[in-house]
This record gives sequence, C-alpha cells and structure tokens, in this order.
Amino acid sequence: MTTIEVDEDEHGPWTVFRVRGELDLVTSPRIRRRVHDAVAGGRHDLVIDLSAVRFCDSSGVGVLIASRRLLRSCGGRLRLILPVEPDDRDGHVGRVLSALGVRRLFDVYEDLSEALTGSCRSAP
Repeated sequence: MTTIEVDEDEHGPWTVFRVRGELDLVTSPRIRRRVHDAVAGGRHDLVIDLSAVRFCDSSGVGVLIASRRLLRSCGGRLRLILPVEPDDRDGHVGRVLSALGVRRLFDVYEDLSEALTGSCRSAP
C-alpha cells in the first residue's frame, strides 16, 4: 500500500513540509493540496524536505513542478531538500529529477539549515 506523511512547520517566512513515504500517483494529490492550502493561506515561501521519500514517480515530479510554477506565479519561492547519500549524490528523488531533465529547475539543499539560509550546494 502506498503511504505518505507530511509534517508542516513554520520557520520565519518559510513553511517547511517534511515528506515521508512514497510520492506517486496515489499520494501526490495530497501534496498538491497541501501546497495549494499553504498558498491560499498567504504562505508563499516553501521548503519541501524530500530526504525521507523512498520512492518518487513522474506524478510526484509533476507535483513538484506544478508547486514551483504556482509559487513563482505569486512571487514565492520553492526550495527542495534532497539527501546526500554516500554512493549517490542526490538519492532516489534527485536521480528521478535528473533522469527527467528537470533537476536544474529547482533550488536544492542538503539540509534544512541550508535551505532556510539559502546557501545552495553546487548543481551536479
């Protein structure tokens, strides 16, 4: 069974979603709804922590791209946290984003403190 959990936190102007589980066709509408709710609530700077996402398909990538577009349309910002794994620079989600050619669209950070301060690691 596909599962996803999202914890939400506020850090100054940033809303942080910590996503755990699988980001796929079944679960991606829940993430889309959370992003839309944040924007509707006036929160336009969003960090999505994907370090605990163990699977992501094209539906999940589509939600990330749509979230980026929505936030940019209202003058907001989207930052992603992707894990750094010993044998793999960006982990599963990073590989999927790179394979689909959309990794360059996102500001990617190694951890929350970097995402909040904007000190971005270099792109692959």
